[in-house]
Amino acid sequence: MPAPEDVLMLARYNAWQNREMKAVLEALPTAVPHKPCGLHFGTILATVNHLLWADRIWMSRLADWPRPEGGIASSVDLTPTLSVWAPERFRADARLIVWAEGLRAASLHGDLRWYSAVTGREQVKPVAQCVLHLFTHQAHHRGQIHAAITAQGAQGWTSDLVFTPDGGP
Repeated sequence: MPAPEDVLMLARYNAWQNREMKAVLEALPTAVPHKPCGLHFGTILATVNHLLWADRIWMSRLADWPRPEGGIASSVDLTPTLSVWAPERFRADARLIVWAEGLRAASLHGDLRWYSAVTGREQVKPVAQCVLHLFTHQAHHRGQIHAAITAQGAQGWTSDLVFTPDGGP
């Protein structure tokens, strides 16, 4: 089970990675994030939208954030452009860090219950597993975006956890 300080480290890493990714995405030609590039959600913009939506849905379960509208299918349309996405993403990252700073070991014990539209039934999973899923889901899709960017000949960003600045490992 992760300790609260592990969750805080992951929240800080997540925010750093999103800042790094944003910088790379903003340096690309404007059309690139909207262009189909073989990602599971089709485009880079759709994928970053899905990640923001997924963070919000998980945090609605873990910390009573407002539940985002729609489901996975509509998650890709959360924002129309990177310039609209960016401030929403960074507000969510800041809230994740504040949440992680307030975690106590007892917060990571027990089970989380929710109805999953994906499975069509109630789910019951350990809270700690759900918290770790939140961050591994981010890393998974950011890795896809990194690969899509480098496949187009652009320079990616450093994604190693050990290089997280300010409060990393």
